[in-house]
Amino acid sequence: MLQGKVMLITGAGRGIGRATALLAAENHAQVIVNYNNSEDAADELLALIAEKGYNAAVKIRADVSKEDEVKRMFKEIKSQFGRLDILVNNAGIMRNNLLMMTRVDELNSMYDINCKGTFLCSQSAAKMMMKQNSGKIVNVSSIVGTHGNNGQSAYSASKSFIVGFTTSTAKELGRYNITVNAIAPGLIATDMTKDLKEEVRAELIDNVALARIGTPEDVAKVVLFLASPLADYVSGQVIGVDGCQVM
Repeated sequence: MLQGKVMLITGAGRGIGRATALLAAENHAQVIVNYNNSEDAADELLALIAEKGYNAAVKIRADVSKEDEVKRMFKEIKSQFGRLDILVNNAGIMRNNLLMMTRVDELNSMYDINCKGTFLCSQSAAKMMMKQNSGKIVNVSSIVGTHGNNGQSAYSASKSFIVGFTTSTAKELGRYNITVNAIAPGLIATDMTKDLKEEVRAELIDNVALARIGTPEDVAKVVLFLASPLADYVSGQVIGVDGCQVM
């Protein structure tokens, strides 16, 4: 489905990014695994992709919140591949706290990765894609970015940024045959949710119509759809992947 496509996934070492990289490789994409601190996880992912006999993947370390590192990463992509067809802005962090207990440094850390990182990578990717007159950008938001949640005001705000950013850039870049979409995952079994208390987990699952926690693979399938030719006329959309947790 992605034969011959060059695809960059930020924060690809774990969770949704890892599942997306595996599914994309299975569908014949040339996958670029971005990581910052988790080099061991990135190496393990590359080894798994090679073991399965998919196209050889490559890794690039870069902190997406730092402009110079993002520019270096895209310069390396251009030098090595000459093009970029798909960008998945997956890198993100979550800090939960009540409004009155949220520290400014917590807010800043989420802004740097979730907002600034998405902006910087999209900006660099768009420069390459505009010259190609083609490209697909998929941003990872959250259902708390579209509906909010108690105790997650700062995190919700950072993910709401991605919603507005997605719809605006979709309008700007459409003339260059570039689609921009976002996904809004709900309760997904990742490192971000593994430490939930069982009673909290059970209460959250009770609010999901499909009565189960989602998997990274559930989200990766929607990313694959948006990155593929099946979604050539889909742009500016925010697609919930939450088992009907919210409506």
